[in-house]
Parts: sequence; structure tokens; C-alpha cells
Amino acid sequence: MPVAIPVERRTRIRFFLCFWLFVLSAISFLDRTNISIAGTQLSHQFGLGNQRLGWIFSAFLIGYASFQLPAGVLAVRLGPRKVLTGGVLVWAFCNVLTALLPSGFAQAVLLLIAVRCALGLAEAVIYPAANQFVARWVPQKERGFINGLIFAGVGAGSGLTPPLLTWIILTWGWRAAFWFDATLGALGAIVWWMIARDRPEQHPAVSPLERQEIEQGLTSYATAAKGAAHVDEHKISWRAMLSRIDLPALMLSYFAFGYVAWVFFSWFYLYMAQARGLNLKTSAYFTMMPFLCMTLFCLGGGALSDRLTRTVNLRTGRCYLAAVAMLLTAIFLVLGSRVQDAFTAAVLLALGAGCLYLSQSSFWSVSSDLAGKNSGVFSSLVNMACQIGAALTASLTPWLALHFSWKMPFAVAAGLVLLGSAAWLLVHPERPLEV
Repeated sequence: MPVAIPVERRTRIRFFLCFWLFVLSAISFLDRTNISIAGTQLSHQFGLGNQRLGWIFSAFLIGYASFQLPAGVLAVRLGPRKVLTGGVLVWAFCNVLTALLPSGFAQAVLLLIAVRCALGLAEAVIYPAANQFVARWVPQKERGFINGLIFAGVGAGSGLTPPLLTWIILTWGWRAAFWFDATLGALGAIVWWMIARDRPEQHPAVSPLERQEIEQGLTSYATAAKGAAHVDEHKISWRAMLSRIDLPALMLSYFAFGYVAWVFFSWFYLYMAQARGLNLKTSAYFTMMPFLCMTLFCLGGGALSDRLTRTVNLRTGRCYLAAVAMLLTAIFLVLGSRVQDAFTAAVLLALGAGCLYLSQSSFWSVSSDLAGKNSGVFSSLVNMACQIGAALTASLTPWLALHFSWKMPFAVAAGLVLLGSAAWLLVHPERPLEV
């Protein structure tokens, strides 16, 4: 009788690990936006007002932006497993400190600014580390969808924040919301440490077939490829990154992206309550709409990016898709800010947020496509520009609304996102950086 040859098992460990990156992404945005939901109670208890709340919002983003480059270097040098585990544990600790803020503390504003800045420093590691993970684990043909999945956590975390934390705050008070976020962060970090490895060959559950599939799909200078065994994976190719126009173009575009996104993350909840006259509970449900669109469009944009890359070419799948998406964003922002009906405004502005996130995976996929083994550093520079834009909108939005009207912040955002759309025409992911 012929001997049966066992069929080798093909695993899909990379997809499970990327799903957990989605979970960590959701937790990170739950942590970022919780302060805006608790802002009403905090403002009342400590006498903050919108302008001081804006300072607290900006403190997070200043810390986040300032640590992007060190975060990228750490991701390259130490690997995404250690960097993400440590970072997420610090997020949890910052939430604990916020929950412990004394009720009668005279310097509450300064303490909140310091804690939110520390949270920003710690959260700076998540996406450079995730991008470094993608560059090592995910074949190029899957990167659009995987980055879409990871950044769908942005919409999922931010979308769950308004109704979930509003319910927690109304039931147990604002401190309970921060205890809840701290618990989620600690659990997320522990699970990541247990299941993740920096490279496919280090993971005991990855089959030889999956490892071979990953290696064959990586960029030509990926350190996992057999022909690149001599490449120093810890060497950072600064000259190659800084000598091309792709980097400043992506930084300009992501600056605009961050500015527009944080209109939603930091002020949309209060915009619906103050400018549109909704009560806090109704405002919380309306505020879910942009983040639901972000989640769905982010997943769809990643899948569409991969499809266009396969059927047309890499530049169409990454760059032209993002340029069109950002153009549509500008149109929806202008229309949504000018209609009278609150529900119609929420729908149009939600579509604008969704179109913005249609471009999200392109920023991170292009960073992997262009920079390969230096993806963590390259993407950290791009993301730093995003956070500078976000910090600007956190403080500038209430000033524009106060001195002009709530239409002005959306008009400024629309103008910037048009510049971001044009900048994509200067990016060429089909020409990887020479290292």
C-alpha cells in the first residue's frame, strides 16, 4: 500500500497578531478621546472652560508628536514586542493617575497637562512599532488591508468612546471611565507580550509554509529574505530617507490628515452639543457616526488599495486613491458645516471623516513599501507631522469657533486637506529607497 504523505499545515498567525494590533489601536484611541467625553464634568469640577480643555488636548498631542522619532528608533532597535508592551502599560498608568486626581486640587490644569503629555509620549510608540511589525511580518500584497485593519481600531475605539464612556460617567462618575481604560490597557499589554514575536521565525506557532509565504512577499531588502542576510537590520539609513521628496510630501499630507481627524477626536462631541444644540446623550450617539464611517472606510480603503495595486499598479493603489479620498473629504466638510439640520450635518461630516480614513492605510503601506527595514523610523517622521497638525487643531479649533463661527474650523480643515491631496502626487512608492 502506498504511504500517505502528510499535508503540511499552513498557519495564519500573522493575521491574528495584526488583529491584536487592531485591539491595541482601539484601546489607544479610547485613551485619547476619553478626556473629551469627560471634559464637561472635568470643566465643571475644576473650572476649566473650553480654552483650558484645548490646552489639555494639545498636551497629549505635543507629547505624542515629540516622541515619534525616538519611538521609531526604539521600534527598529528593540522590536515591536517589547516597545508596544512597555508603551501600553504606561498608558494604563497614566489613566490611573488621572482617576486619582484630587477633587480640590488647585493645580488640576497643570497636573492634567503633565499626565496627558506623558500619555502622548507613551502612545507615540504604537504606530511606528506596528509599522515595523508589518514590514517584518506582512507581504506587500496584504499591507493595504492589514493597515486598514489596524487603523480601523481608530474608528472603533473612538466610536465606542462616546456612548460607552458617557454611560460609565453618568452611572459611576468620570473617574470610573479612566479606571476602565486603565484595566483594558493592562490586559491588552499582557496579551500582546504573550502572543507576539518580533519576527516570524521566532514564533513557535508559525508553520514553515507561512514563513516562506511571508519571506517571498516582503520587499527586496527585507531582512527576512535569503538574499538580504548580510543587511544590518539595526542600521538606520538616514541619507536614503532624507534625500527624497516622498518624505516631506507625505509629512505635509499627514499633517493635513491629523488636523482634520482631530477636529472629530477632540471637538466633534462638544460641537454637536454646543453648536447644534443637542443634549449630551444625543450628542454622544451622533458622535458615533464619524467614527463608524472611519472604521468601515478604513477597512474598505485598505482592501481597495491592495486591489488597485494588484490590478493597476502600486502608485494608483496607494497614491491616487489617497488623493481622491482627501479631495472628497474637503467637499463633505464644507457641505456638512453649512447645512442647518443637525442630523444632515452629522451625516455629511461623518462621510467626510470616512473619506479621510479611506486614505489612512496608504500612508502606512507606503512607508513600508518605500522604507522596508527602516519603516519604523520613516513612518514615525510622517506620523510626527500628523500629530503636529492634530495639536494645532486641538487649540486652534475653539479659538476659530469663538472669534468667527463653527463654520470656520471646518473651512480651514477643508483647505488643508486639499493641500494634503495634492501632496500625494509627489509620492512614488514604486521606487523604493536605496539603502
